[in-house]
Amino acid sequence: MAGEAETPTSYIQHHLQNLVYSEAGGVHGSTANDGFWSINLDTILTSVTMGLIVTFLFWIATRRATSGVPGRWQAFVEILLEFVDRQARDTYHGSSKLVTPIAITLFFWILLMNMLKFIPADFFAVPLGWLGVNYWKPVPTADVNATLGLSISVFFLMLFFALRSKGLGGFTKEFLTAPFGKWMMPFNLILNIVEWVSKPISLAMRLFGNMFGGEIVFLLIWVLGGAGLLGLLGGAVFGLGWMIFHILVIPLQAFIFMMLSIVYLSLAEDSH
Repeated sequence: MAGEAETPTSYIQHHLQNLVYSEAGGVHGSTANDGFWSINLDTILTSVTMGLIVTFLFWIATRRATSGVPGRWQAFVEILLEFVDRQARDTYHGSSKLVTPIAITLFFWILLMNMLKFIPADFFAVPLGWLGVNYWKPVPTADVNATLGLSISVFFLMLFFALRSKGLGGFTKEFLTAPFGKWMMPFNLILNIVEWVSKPISLAMRLFGNMFGGEIVFLLIWVLGGAGLLGLLGGAVFGLGWMIFHILVIPLQAFIFMMLSIVYLSLAEDSH
């Protein structure tokens, strides 16, 4: 645990702070006073790194791909891709060929970002502290900015799919007249705005809430274990139990985000 006379509360608060860059304050730990244009450097760098790792792992599988008996890594990647492709095809009822690549990108990128939760926070904080970096939140999906960024991207894809399927005129007409007819246009407009806005917000908050809550529990288990050998053993046992539970939660949250995104893209093309 870094710092002198550090309390459990200050320890947890420290590990929940992002490394932020703002014009007013430069590089610092996140605070409630950070402006809208502040940039969470740790979230951006870690999420980009995880995306590059996913791309590299898939590139390795395709580079060594054979038409005969596949190697272990190729077979593993093919099983995962076939699983995601099957889920996308069963859920999406339109004609776009972009859905499967979108589903693959969302699922595996979110999965790798979530999996960083398996690594104790101090494994990042201590070495970075030696380099003078005192703040670093390692799990990007525990940052609402990252999950909102993903969900807003899905929102714009929904608009693209809807306009592609119905055209601007058809989309506008449906937005103003469904579901109550043209004489209830103001109510239709309010209802459809709420429906469209709530989808990306619920996507972002569901993923963020699960990852952020899990991170707090991990930190609580670690600090409440206390000092000494018994405290370390107790924290390790409870931490291991929570980690085993998260072996199911982490891929499940990536799967739910992917599936809901596909459902929303399918609904965007459906006519009411």
